[in-house]
Amino acid sequence: MNMETQRLILRPWTENDAESLYNYAKDPAIGPIAGWPPHTSVENSREIIRNILSAPETYAVILKETNEPIGSVGIMFADGVHSAEIQDGDAEIGYWIGVPYWGQGLIPEAVQRLLKRCFVELDVKRVWCGHYDGNIKSRRVMEKCGFKFHHTEEGKTSPLGDIRTEHFTLLTREDWKKR
Repeated sequence: MNMETQRLILRPWTENDAESLYNYAKDPAIGPIAGWPPHTSVENSREIIRNILSAPETYAVILKETNEPIGSVGIMFADGVHSAEIQDGDAEIGYWIGVPYWGQGLIPEAVQRLLKRCFVELDVKRVWCGHYDGNIKSRRVMEKCGFKFHHTEEGKTSPLGDIRTEHFTLLTREDWKKR
């Protein structure tokens, strides 16, 4: 399934994207703040495409201008891996984008498309989004997309194995429709 926005194409990852993925995901400014290690090689990125980014509703963020993957967005459900304590009828959205594209509004644009997918196409009732303490850019995306602070959880073990504080935001279908 492919989706489009004004500047982006959201499509499933393919192994051919490994080089582009590595180009951005090797940057230590990206993964660790989100709780995952920088990629170590093109082959490492290819493995991550096979084992993680091939999950349903996980999309490469393709810049139409260059046709290159520059980040990733995804929707997770109660039956998969997620951070929030989500229930049936809920989903969680996650995202990241390469450093050269920070501050251009591309991830909010992609997240808005995923919200439409959640609320209109998948009949989701509530969408969660979380960020670790200090990840101001991620929090800013949530604010721009209409998410409201819900709660904070301290003492959470990140995928990197360290203990962090995670803040959760929530957007209901009713609030999304009012925007």
